[in-house]
Amino acid sequence: MSRPVRIGVQLQPQHAPDYGLIRDAVLRAEDAGVDIVFNWDHFYPLSGDPAGAHFECWTMLGAWAEQTERVEFGALVTGGGYRNPDLLADMARTVDHISGGRLILGIGAGWFERDYDEYGYEFGTPGSRLKLLKESLARISTRLGTLNPPPTRHIPILIGGGGERKTLRLVAEYADIWHSFADVTTFAHKNKVLAEHAAAAGTDESRIERSVAWPGRNDAEALHAAGVSLFTVGVSGPDYDLTTLRQALEWRDEVNPESLEGLA
Repeated sequence: MSRPVRIGVQLQPQHAPDYGLIRDAVLRAEDAGVDIVFNWDHFYPLSGDPAGAHFECWTMLGAWAEQTERVEFGALVTGGGYRNPDLLADMARTVDHISGGRLILGIGAGWFERDYDEYGYEFGTPGSRLKLLKESLARISTRLGTLNPPPTRHIPILIGGGGERKTLRLVAEYADIWHSFADVTTFAHKNKVLAEHAAAAGTDESRIERSVAWPGRNDAEALHAAGVSLFTVGVSGPDYDLTTLRQALEWRDEVNPESLEGLA
């Protein structure tokens, strides 16, 4: 299937001592024409001053559900080990309703050890975290099917990661969007592995949208040709400078055929 290019922005909830700075950035991003607004699910800054200001992910998403009108939104990505998966499914269903059906449920295995240590979660090993993610995805899927009222739509599942044996197998089984960090050569290889997992799982791999961080215009063109349709620009507080985002949006509007405008 042919997909239009979509542009996301990740408003990293770090180094903004006043939440109003984040609220303003969400407003500016939606007004600029972005397709998706993401945050991330960490408890401490990932760059800059490690003791800097930081806000929590999912309470923020509830606020964005009320604040925004058009964009999809979600976490890039939720830490798979930070919440009971049945509760997470219920949280996602509730935010989905608040927003009128615009939530994307992004999730990954988790990797930032400080989050685990400081908040009392077991960090474990990459293998144990992936095992937990697999169990969580199954429970989330089941819980979403039993909630009353149900979600307003099929909530898109975004899985972040690039592990070829386990993560991409979970992408093939559960994901609507696959987010990776790769140059075009690496992406092409992993994309082929994903297609193989999808064939083994009996999944139509064309239904899985490919997503990467915005790499700049030239590399975006190469990645788009390789199958990527969602590109996300990351910006940090306190300023939330959207200059690069606007450049990405200009490129999107040049690339998308007029007949595809407005599709998501």
